[in-house]
Amino acid sequence: MRQNTSDTHNFPDHAPEELDSAEFRAERVGTAASSGFSRETLVVSSGRPPREHDEPVNPPIVLSSTFHGSGAIQPSDRAYGRFTNPTWEEFEQVLASLEGSELPALLFSSGMGAVASVIRQVPVGSVIVMPEHTYLGSMSLVRQMADRGICRLVEVPIEDTEAVMKTLTDQVRSLPQAAAGVADPYVLFWLESPTNPMLEVADLPKLLAASRTLGVRTAVDNTFATPLVQRPLEWGADYVVHSATKYLAGHSDVVLGAVVTRDADLRQAVLAERSLSGAIPGPFEAWLGLRGLRTLALRLNQSSASAQTLAERLVGHPAVAEVRYPGLPEDRGHERAKTQMNSFGSVLSITLHGDASTAERVVEALRLWTPATSLGGVESLIERRRRHSNEAPSVSESLLRLSVGIEHVEDLWTDLERALDVADAR
Repeated sequence: MRQNTSDTHNFPDHAPEELDSAEFRAERVGTAASSGFSRETLVVSSGRPPREHDEPVNPPIVLSSTFHGSGAIQPSDRAYGRFTNPTWEEFEQVLASLEGSELPALLFSSGMGAVASVIRQVPVGSVIVMPEHTYLGSMSLVRQMADRGICRLVEVPIEDTEAVMKTLTDQVRSLPQAAAGVADPYVLFWLESPTNPMLEVADLPKLLAASRTLGVRTAVDNTFATPLVQRPLEWGADYVVHSATKYLAGHSDVVLGAVVTRDADLRQAVLAERSLSGAIPGPFEAWLGLRGLRTLALRLNQSSASAQTLAERLVGHPAVAEVRYPGLPEDRGHERAKTQMNSFGSVLSITLHGDASTAERVVEALRLWTPATSLGGVESLIERRRRHSNEAPSVSESLLRLSVGIEHVEDLWTDLERALDVADAR
């Protein structure tokens, strides 16, 4: 079966395979296992300039659209600013070491740029299987492609492992034959765990193993968890995708995305997509993202501990009908999360007694929590998800997604409890 890798020999200016610096940078990546350091150390120590006299401690921002060169372009040449930049490469090195890939990650101008670079690899006639509750941008892109006849979208209840495996098997059997000279269609299984915004936990090890047996290609959006909490490549995922805007950069001041894979051919195809689409990050954004990444372990420790405390207290509040957080023993994803996550993360969702107006009153009564979309920053954010018109109808009108930041947990609770009491009094 032919793989859907881009024909990189017909670029008008430059073949990405000629400029890909993965080989000459591979010795600098190293994983946690090969380095002997923990990931909490690697997030600080990797992606640095050489340890030589008078070298800077931090990498510089390289603002250049092109690079000196003449003669035939060599594999180690940067050549042009749409293909690579030294400032990106440091971030790519760190993320690869955290996710457990010897190949450098690929940095993008946004999370959706990264998502699209993987999803758009599918040949015509392919099937994309996604959880019923998936990040809106990812789901919207696949629906758009399905409407244009490029692929079929199949949604699955991700917590029901047996049902998902049956769907994957059925979809593999139903794949059409490709016309002569056209890449064969395949099944792409797009996973999130925990899901956005319902916090459902997928059995990643089992589903990824089954997918590999079936020949299903897999991509895991690891934005919620980060590589400090779970590493899907170790369970056999083909790709890991991040909205680096969120926890990796961590300060709500930059928009970035990333893709990581252990497969050189898949990486080459994603690199070609990035180079041709121009979905490249600015050097200053990449530098800001790397600076934010350095404190990931500290931020996650604080925010996860606070999320656990808040979830436990919210369970008993009379205004709250349901709390979803994998750290709660009564949560249906708890046992699964204990076996595959190093912590339970910093996002939770609550469904209130009442309707959309009840949830909006809570949001408007808050003074410390910030009412805004996005997540993973140092500040605590709260949002009624159905304010987005294309959010899944199975998401309650009164569901609030809480992204817990690094403020003092008692301040967060006092603000939240007061707002909930206002809603409950109505």
